Amino acid sequence: MSDPVFVHSSALCETTDIGPGSRVDAFAAVAVDCILGDDCTIGAGAHILSGALIGSNAVVGANAVVGRGIAVSRGAVIEPGSVVTDPVPANAIVRGNPARIVGYVGGDPDHLPTTRVEVSAALGNRPTRVRGVSIYGLTRAHDLRGSLMAVEFADLPFVPVRVFSVSGVPGEHIRGSHAHRECAQLLICVSGSLSCVADDGESREEVRLDSPDFGLYTPAMTWNTQYKYSPDAALLVLASHPYDPFDYIRDYDEFLRLARSPGADVRGEVARLAG
Repeated sequence: MSDPVFVHSSALCETTDIGPGSRVDAFAAVAVDCILGDDCTIGAGAHILSGALIGSNAVVGANAVVGRGIAVSRGAVIEPGSVVTDPVPANAIVRGNPARIVGYVGGDPDHLPTTRVEVSAALGNRPTRVRGVSIYGLTRAHDLRGSLMAVEFADLPFVPVRVFSVSGVPGEHIRGSHAHRECAQLLICVSGSLSCVADDGESREEVRLDSPDFGLYTPAMTWNTQYKYSPDAALLVLASHPYDPFDYIRDYDEFLRLARSPGADVRGEVARLAG
């Protein structure tokens, strides 16, 4: 039996597209063409404007506003009083007006809590909580002439076939928020600092990349999000495969379905999408 939907008697909830287990608290207002996923919460006095989508397990705090047509993805948390004017990624915590990402949380009950690792304090190569994701120590030499950082391809889990960089990202913006079906990556912050959240569908860890001495290895079928860029941050990414738009998974619910399906034929799905 599905959990019942709760709508407070003082709430103005015009939509009928509400998933089981969801609740709309006192004096909240939800427009007629909004969609509320399963087990989401709309706090007291919150306003969900026309065309907005609130994903399963998401929480919209008291007196928060979600703008017209805005998608709040699965497991996200909108803190009280925030005004959301941009799409919110899965499991993100946002705050302010306009709302900006301030952290990530475990969305579903089976997710482990997010942890933070200061890479500059780590030694050598070591695994994280996330399946297959590891911190890799790199070779660095420093003297009065400056610093040199080197990567021995033979020491990596893959031989890179593509290299790209990301820089000039405004601090409040995010990059990534997708997974790859087949491509593995090594992420190296060569300047400044940033945070990378790696998620395998069951556990999640936030790694603070703040030194070129280390890189973060993420295998295929890892959901990656980068945020909290410092003004001088520059991210270097080594990839195991050439660019292929069909290799990307950009919908978190699709990622969860594939990641949690034992023996999922990811290669077969890539072939199907390529048509």
